[in-house]
Amino acid sequence: MEIKKNVEDDGVIFMSIKDNKGEEAKESVSKKEGDVTILAIESSCDETAAAVVRNGREVLSNIISSQIALHTIYGGVVPEIASRKHVEKMNGCIKTALSEAGVTLDDIDAVAVTYGPGLVGALLVGVSEAKAIAFATGKPLIGVHHIEGHISANFIENKDLEPPFVCLVVSGGHSHLVVVKDYGEYEIIGQTRDDAAGEAFDKVARAIGLGYPGGPKIDKAAKEGNPDAFTFPQAKIDDAEYDFSFSGLKSSVLNYINQAKMQGQELDQADVAASFQKAVVEVLVSHAIKACKEYGYNKLAIAGGVASNSGLRELMEKECAANKISFYRPSPVLCTDNAAMIGAAAYYEYQKGVRFGLDMNAVPNLPLGDRERRYHGRVR
Repeated sequence: MEIKKNVEDDGVIFMSIKDNKGEEAKESVSKKEGDVTILAIESSCDETAAAVVRNGREVLSNIISSQIALHTIYGGVVPEIASRKHVEKMNGCIKTALSEAGVTLDDIDAVAVTYGPGLVGALLVGVSEAKAIAFATGKPLIGVHHIEGHISANFIENKDLEPPFVCLVVSGGHSHLVVVKDYGEYEIIGQTRDDAAGEAFDKVARAIGLGYPGGPKIDKAAKEGNPDAFTFPQAKIDDAEYDFSFSGLKSSVLNYINQAKMQGQELDQADVAASFQKAVVEVLVSHAIKACKEYGYNKLAIAGGVASNSGLRELMEKECAANKISFYRPSPVLCTDNAAMIGAAAYYEYQKGVRFGLDMNAVPNLPLGDRERRYHGRVR
């Protein structure tokens, strides 16, 4: 993946992501009979993104406007700021995506957009934009679940990957272990009971003085530390063996930090980061491998922001090889929120005849499938 970055005057990082295929990629832009070209939009959190995707796996353009620098000073995403920036950046991202793909709205077969889950104000910006384009052009409108998008990011670089397979989805707001039975058909066999993995990374990073965003900073610090310096707890839930719980682990790290401060001990950031990361990664990997073996699948994928963590990728690759399981993972840049993954997921919905009306609304707590269990064991 080739990434071109430009820091704009307001601090927003504008990125163009391209496949490293040179002239071969340019020749593939010409549309063939039966091809489906989708304009995709993503704005569920703090990235404004637009992409043009053909046939679910060919990315003609992928544009991301990242606000991460704006939110860093607050230690996390501020929803009001995120929504305002989406309004400012959305049209520019779409125009650039169309231009870099070498297409116009007339060449687009459908408009896709993330409609949940996420920050409601942020989601509404993307949904409103997609509805306006669909109305003005008469193109079909397709709403996409954000987590389905993350799972579908695996299809972009792994052309041979087909359902069924197991996917571990780990990000700032989600920790799911999912059986992908078919395109758009999911069975959730495990999810977090409290903090998501990415949320735990952010909180621990803040506590040990690394700041926001926690995931990449802990990953970097862990490379310099001893993962066996401390033994932090790894929760097991008796009545749901594939569920996750990271609140106890987080509390254990915070307790250690507080005790060290009270006793005047010097805090070794790298050792704490490495030991914490090891505890998280080992739980994620063990659950995923066990699910593959017990459910009888020999393909395992990872997705979501935490899927870019080097410790997770290395241990998962090692354990998959040891258990003869094929391992799939997107490039790190495709693990973050982007519109290419939304276009990939939308293609398979389009092929099934899924169409949304102009009354589509943002759904901040949109469940993944009909049987997703929310916090406190509720069933939707």
